[in-house]
Amino acid sequence: MSKPLVVVESPTKVRTIKKYLGSDYKVAATVGHIKDLPSKEMGIDVEDGFKPKYQYIPGKQKIVKSLKQAAGDAHDVYLAPDPDREGEAIAWHTADVLKKKGRNFYRVLFHELTKDSVRKAIMSPEVLDRSKYEAQQARRILDRLVGYQVSPLLWRKVKGGLSAGRVQSVAVRIICERERAIQAFVSEEYWSISAHLESSAPPPFVAKLIKKDREKIKIPHKKAADQILKELEGQKFIVEDIHKKTTKKNPLPPFITSKLQQEAIRKLRFSARKTMTIAQQLYEGIDLGPGEPEGLITYMRTDSTRIAAEAAIEAQQLILERFGKEYALEKPRFFKNKKKVQDAHEAIRPTSVSNTPEKIKSCLTPDQHALYQLIWQRFMASQMTQALINQISISIRAGVYLFTSSGSSIKFPGFMALYMSVDEEIANKSEQKKPKLPDLNKGTVLKLDKLEPKQHFTMPPPRFSEASLVKELEENGIGRPSTYATILSTIQGKGYVDLVKGYFKPNELGFIVNDLLVQNFPDIFDVEFTAKMEENLDQVESQKLDFLQVLNGFYKPFSKDLDTASEEMLSVKGVGIPTDLKCPKCGKPVRIKVGKNGHFLACTGYPDCTYSNDYIRDEKGIIQPEEQSEEEATDKVCDKCGRPMVIKRGRYGGFLACSGYPECKSTQSLNSNGNGKMIGVGCPQKNCTGDIVERTSKRGKIFYGCNRFPDCTFATWDKPLDRECPVCGAKFLVEKTTKKRGTFITCLEEGCGFKEKA
Repeated sequence: MSKPLVVVESPTKVRTIKKYLGSDYKVAATVGHIKDLPSKEMGIDVEDGFKPKYQYIPGKQKIVKSLKQAAGDAHDVYLAPDPDREGEAIAWHTADVLKKKGRNFYRVLFHELTKDSVRKAIMSPEVLDRSKYEAQQARRILDRLVGYQVSPLLWRKVKGGLSAGRVQSVAVRIICERERAIQAFVSEEYWSISAHLESSAPPPFVAKLIKKDREKIKIPHKKAADQILKELEGQKFIVEDIHKKTTKKNPLPPFITSKLQQEAIRKLRFSARKTMTIAQQLYEGIDLGPGEPEGLITYMRTDSTRIAAEAAIEAQQLILERFGKEYALEKPRFFKNKKKVQDAHEAIRPTSVSNTPEKIKSCLTPDQHALYQLIWQRFMASQMTQALINQISISIRAGVYLFTSSGSSIKFPGFMALYMSVDEEIANKSEQKKPKLPDLNKGTVLKLDKLEPKQHFTMPPPRFSEASLVKELEENGIGRPSTYATILSTIQGKGYVDLVKGYFKPNELGFIVNDLLVQNFPDIFDVEFTAKMEENLDQVESQKLDFLQVLNGFYKPFSKDLDTASEEMLSVKGVGIPTDLKCPKCGKPVRIKVGKNGHFLACTGYPDCTYSNDYIRDEKGIIQPEEQSEEEATDKVCDKCGRPMVIKRGRYGGFLACSGYPECKSTQSLNSNGNGKMIGVGCPQKNCTGDIVERTSKRGKIFYGCNRFPDCTFATWDKPLDRECPVCGAKFLVEKTTKKRGTFITCLEEGCGFKEKA
C-alpha cells in the first residue's frame, strides 16, 4: 500500500513539510485552486439552489493527474491547504478529485510551519469543515451573481469591458464619496495667538491661547485677533496652575493582517499586495541552512490578537536576557479580541523568537528581512513592560485670558526601547522638537517677549492612502483579512481610481460608474449592507446561518433591482448624463457621454448639431469644457507614413490622426504613444527612459516592447505588470500563460525565480 499523502496548497511548502515528516509520507501541492467557476459564463444554477458548476481551471489537468499519481492506492490522504476559507475550498475540491472507495480524508491545519507544529497537526487531524466550505462557496457565488449580471449591464449602458464587483465597487464608492466631500468642502478662516514667554530660569517657551472667561475661545478672523491683542496689552502673565503626572503606556498587540498591511505601507513603503506576498514566503519556509527550510511566522491571514502561552513565555525569556529584568513582565500579556473577530488563528508572530532578525538576516532578501523584523519587534514589544511618560501642563492667566503650554518626556522607555508604531514615532518626534519647559511655581510672573497671531484655514478630509483605505474597510466591516490586498489591487486595475502621489483619487469613469451603480442598486453597493453580508458569511461558518438562506435573502431583492436597472438605468452611450452646460453652437443642453476614446461632452441636438468636446472637473467637481481647436500638434509620428500625428475631436471624443490625411488615414487611440498602446510600465533596460507599449507583430500576435525602438530593442511576449518584484526588486513582473501551468505571474530577471498564481 502507498504511503499516506499530504496535500498542501503551495509548492514552496512541499520541501518544508517533507523535511519535517521524513520518508513516511508523500507530499504534493495543488498550486492554488484546482477547480473554479467557468470564466465564460456565470456558472450558477439559480433555479437549482444556486448550484455552482465547478470545472478544472485551465492548465490544471496535469496537476490533477500528478495528484492522482501521488495518491496511488494510499488509504489516507491528509488535506493541508492554507487554514482559511479558500484553503478549505481547495481541500474539498481535492477530496472530490481523489475520492476512492475505502480512502479516508483528513483535514490538517498548519498554523505555523515548524517541526513540532507540523507533526502535531498530522497526529491530530480534523474532519473537513463543511460550514467553512459553504461560507467560501456563498462568497464566491455572491461575487459571481453580482459580477456576471451587473457588468454586462455596464457594457450596454456605459462602455464595453467595464466590470462591477460586490465588494470592490463598495470600495470605489467610499473613495468617490470622500472625493465629493473634498469637493464640497468650504475652507474656513481661523486664527491662533501664541505668547512667547520666559521666567528667571531657562529656557523660554511658548503658550497658546485657549480660553476667555473660562470658555473655549474661537478667533474667526483678523479683526477678532487684533481685538484680543489690544485687550492683552499691559496684562501680567502669571502661572495659575501646574499639573504633573506620570502615565503608563501599553504596547500594541501583535499584528493582525490589516494592521500589518497598514504599518508596512507606512513604515516600509510596501504595497498591501507586496506585504502579503512576502509574508506568505516567511510563513511557507525560508532556508536557514543548506536544505533547512523553516516557517518563520505564523499564518498571515488573521484578525485575531490571540497568542499561544508558550510563545509569550519564550519571548519573556529572551527579553530578560537581552534587556534585563526591568523590561520583562512577571507574567505573559494577552490581548482581548474585538467582537465579531474570527478566532481561528493566532496573531501574526515569529514561530520562534530565537530566530532574531540579525541572526537570520543573511538568509533573507532585504524586503523579507524588513518585514520579518517588523513582525518580530512588534511581537516582542507586546511582551515588554509599559513605558512611563512624564507629562506636564502649565496654565497661565493674563487678565480674562488663559494660555496653556504642555510637554512630555520618557521617564522609562519600556517596550518603546524596541519598537514604536509609525504614529508613536511621529508623536515622539513632535515632542522632541518642542523646547523643554522651565521649572516653574504657581504665582510666578512671566516676562512676555511677544504675542504672535497666526492665520489658519480648515482643511478638507484627506484622500485615502492604501493604509488608510485598509483601515476604513476594516472599521466598516468591508472584506476580511484575506481580501484587503486583492481589493486594493482590483480597484486600480479596473481603471476606476488612480493612485496619485500615494493617494486614491477617482477618475471620471469611476464617478460615472459609481453613480449609476449606487442609483440603481442602493442596497447591494451600500457600505452597511455589504458589512452585514460579511457578518452573514461569518455566521454561515459558525453554523448560525444556512448558506442557502443567505443566498436567497440576497438574490430576491437583487434580481428585482437588476430587472429595474435593465429598463431604467441611464444609458451614457445613448442619452448621456445631464449637465448644467449649454451648447456654445446652438444653445441646447450638453450631456456627458462615453465613447471608445473615453468620456466627452456632446450636444443633445445631434445630428443637427455636431458639437462635442473634452472636459475636466475643477477642484470643486464643476465641469469645465477644454479649449477646443480643430487640431492639436503632438510629438508623435505616424507608424505608416512617418508624418506627424495630431489630436482631432470626433463624435466619440479625442483621437490621434495622421496629419497626412486624406492620403494617409491612420488613426490611434489617445491612450497610445504612436508606436503602440501604453500600459504604464517603464522600460527595464539600463539607462533607457522609454515606456513599454502593446504592439502587434506582422502576423497579428500581440507583444510588448519599448517605445524608443529602434534605439531600444527590449521586447517580450508576456504582458508586463506595474508591480515591483518582491524578491529581486525588478521594475515589473509579467503575466505568463503556459499549457502546463496556466496563467501565473513571474519575474523576468535571470536567477530570480519569483512566481505566484494569477
